[in-house]
Amino acid sequence: MSEENITRIEIDGKELILIGTAHVSKNSAEQVKDVIEAEKPDSVCVELDEQRYKSVMEGSKWQDTDIFKVIKDKKATLLLMNLVISSFQKRMAKQFGINPGQEMIQGIDSAKEIGAELVLADRNIQITFSRIWRGIGLKGKAMLLTQVLASIFTKETISEEELEKMKSQDMIDSMLHEFTESFPKLKKPLIDERDQYLAQKIKEAPGKKIVAVLGAAHVPGIKEEIKRDHDLGKLSKLPPKSQAPKVIAWAIPIIILAVILYTFLSNPSDGIQQTISWVIWNGGLSAIGTAVALGHPLAVLTALVVAPISSLNPLLAAGWFAGFVQAYITKPNVRDFQNLTEDAFTVKGFWRNKVTRILLVVVFANIGSSLGTFIGGADVVRLFIQNL
Repeated sequence: MSEENITRIEIDGKELILIGTAHVSKNSAEQVKDVIEAEKPDSVCVELDEQRYKSVMEGSKWQDTDIFKVIKDKKATLLLMNLVISSFQKRMAKQFGINPGQEMIQGIDSAKEIGAELVLADRNIQITFSRIWRGIGLKGKAMLLTQVLASIFTKETISEEELEKMKSQDMIDSMLHEFTESFPKLKKPLIDERDQYLAQKIKEAPGKKIVAVLGAAHVPGIKEEIKRDHDLGKLSKLPPKSQAPKVIAWAIPIIILAVILYTFLSNPSDGIQQTISWVIWNGGLSAIGTAVALGHPLAVLTALVVAPISSLNPLLAAGWFAGFVQAYITKPNVRDFQNLTEDAFTVKGFWRNKVTRILLVVVFANIGSSLGTFIGGADVVRLFIQNL
């Protein structure tokens, strides 16, 4: 048996065998099978959390998705990201005959075959993404969303060079590679904290001999972190939300309303002009966003009417209303949900599938409304200064 990519550690009377795998390599799955069969460990740890484990074992049950609940719970953007990632993985599978994460599936299967305890050793993916999301600020969020939307239009093939690069990366990191280059501090929640979490879970795995199936990028960090004890509760805790975005979200509409009201009292004609400007910029750009997403005419009209009002209340968003109208009128069927990952494979499919079109309506209407808030708000202030 080849010892390549295998790290052996003796700690606290346990033998830990770390297999550094490539998430997009056929050979890694074969090596995982060989090592587990030869070593017959008491436990097998895999770099998955409960959510990703269910996805691997059961597949993505998109047909069970309640699209109205997705919009209501403000998860349209998250679902859109998941679909983009799924289509990216499917594109790789189709082009190279590789199923990303096959080595994890092999680890699960081999653990069952020898009767070893299966340990899901990675941190919950939602917690990781939440810690990333809360650490990047407004500019970073805009960049991440832009990158996700841009990836819909990306070329449909992956170069050999990109594939080779991915073989040495963590699976999640490879999806956000360009983004982490722009925000180096994201290495902490994306890689460093997960190294600590994985190390602790591996150490705590039952039995004297443990095999851990890990992305090769994690092995160096885990070798160091396994020497220390880590608080899993602390690593799983969401950082407190910054109050700054909430303050800004309320401050902008209050300032806009105060400026318009003052102008109305001092010069009614300018006040009317400010109101018209606010309505046109907010409603117009939100409606254009909805139209770009090929929303139904009533969804476009909804965005046009609601955006000027919702922009004055941070608890509301034009995209939600436009999305609800789009979902109510077009009513996606079971086939639309079943075809999600296949349709998300192409730009045309994204706009053809009723589910993804609803998500695009929500996102694009909100983007248009946000742009309208800044442009319309700037015009309101300009007219106010002129009036002074």
